[in-house]
Amino acid sequence: MPPKEQKSKEQKAKAAMHSSKGKKKKWSKGKTKEKVVNDVKYTQASFDKMLVEVPKMKMITPSILSDRLRVNGSLARATIAHLEAEGKIRPICKHSAQLVYTRATNVAAE
Repeated sequence: MPPKEQKSKEQKAKAAMHSSKGKKKKWSKGKTKEKVVNDVKYTQASFDKMLVEVPKMKMITPSILSDRLRVNGSLARATIAHLEAEGKIRPICKHSAQLVYTRATNVAAE
């Protein structure tokens, strides 16, 4: 039996690329979350909606307002401050990280 022919580096690389093991692993792009476009200012319609709906909510936080009214977080915090000044909502817990409010009722604040 004659000795086998030695392949060059280029031929070996080409053969490796054409084999089934030579394919590169394809990584998934990962799941991307949909970007929410929240308003940075109130329109007259959304401001009126806020004045009607928010004082009736049982629990009011900036994150809940941001989600339901489609406004950004800073506008939600300003909304809470505005409604508290008017006396339409009352604080349950005022913490730097999270503000929790509820609707104003006839019960005196503790």
